[in-house]
Amino acid sequence: MDNEEAEALLDEIGHRLMADPEYPTNPTLIYVQIIDYAISQSIYKDLGNQMLFRWPLSRRLPDALCDLWDLWDGDHRWSELEYVLRDGVFEIFYFYPTDIDPDEDLHDRRERSVRRHFGDKPIIYPPLTDDDPEFYE
Repeated sequence: MDNEEAEALLDEIGHRLMADPEYPTNPTLIYVQIIDYAISQSIYKDLGNQMLFRWPLSRRLPDALCDLWDLWDGDHRWSELEYVLRDGVFEIFYFYPTDIDPDEDLHDRRERSVRRHFGDKPIIYPPLTDDDPEFYE
């Protein structure tokens, strides 16, 4: 793995998360699962007394995440990660296939991650609509 390339990608991920036009500076968690380049991203913004789920609307964010994942080889490749961004500083937590209970639901792991990093706050999920989301970047 190229550490300089990984650092550049991690920095780019942070910039993409801060490009959110409505909540650019709020503390943020993105929980990511990648399996063979199929990616699931869940973004949560800390609004103080609650967490807000945000759809991943950056067109470039999935590419940066897949490029980061691609830096690892075979058994050393992570399958899920937590990226926590507060005050312009990020923390990364990698999870490997052996760390994950295959019988546990991804939704449960994501919500546990939110609680671990931001406490036991309610999570607000936006309503599903038929409108196409507006992407930025």
